[in-house]
Amino acid sequence: MLRAMPYDEGLAERVRELLEERPDLTERKMFGGIGFMLGGNMCCGVLGDELVVRLAAEDGEAALAEPHVRPFDFTGRPMKGFVLVGPAATETEEGLDAWVARAEAFVSSLPPK
Repeated sequence: MLRAMPYDEGLAERVRELLEERPDLTERKMFGGIGFMLGGNMCCGVLGDELVVRLAAEDGEAALAEPHVRPFDFTGRPMKGFVLVGPAATETEEGLDAWVARAEAFVSSLPPK
């Protein structure tokens, strides 16, 4: 289970820059970190030094086989379609952009709230 901790402001700023062109972008404090919402749906976020990524349930399962990815287990029960991506996978701009783009693509397919 995750422990709430301050989130990495630098990582949050990098995510913000990737999504800043979206007119439907909002931010919300959540899980002891920060969530980036598109059309009212959570897209991704920062918790501690990890990136929270929302994907389709089947894509989330597949992503768990990738390096530096683990289940998003905040309550003691993993949330389907959400994964935590460790710093080693997001330290480069290309790595971070790829993960944020995957989340953005999925969330863009959802109806706005």
